Amino acid sequence: MKLLISLLLFINFAGTPDLGTIRKMYTGVTKSENNAKEFSEKLAGVSNSDDKLLVAYKAASILLDSKYEKKLKNKMDRFKEGATLLESTIKNEPNNIEIRMIRLSIQENVPGVTGYKKNIKEDKKYLTDNYAAQNSSLKEYLKDFILQSKSFSEKEKQFVK
Repeated sequence: MKLLISLLLFINFAGTPDLGTIRKMYTGVTKSENNAKEFSEKLAGVSNSDDKLLVAYKAASILLDSKYEKKLKNKMDRFKEGATLLESTIKNEPNNIEIRMIRLSIQENVPGVTGYKKNIKEDKKYLTDNYAAQNSSLKEYLKDFILQSKSFSEKEKQFVK
């Protein structure tokens, strides 16, 4: 019985990725197809009932995977799947600044033809308005994103420096 409980606990913890690892991976996920695939594999065990932040990263992984699909239909289907999942997490946790950052990072980098760019100003404002209230490690993570973001002008980036 103890063996069974230990095995179940191991499977449960092994299936849920560490947020720190996910954040580190996310910063380099667009650099190569291999990075995107590793990121996707790391989040494969995340389900909709898990922590919404991890679900948002999983949605981002699906969106990033769509870029590497060969067939247009598969590309569009994966993109819609990821966008729908990401919007669902934001609907569940509209005040989660990191989920808003994930959506902003996706929307500022997807082609305009996708039509998935409508929340850039809203998310940028949310990050700007709520940045100061975050803990120091999340501030540092957000700062790194903001300083490399295409959505913020050099003048706008000054609030994180």
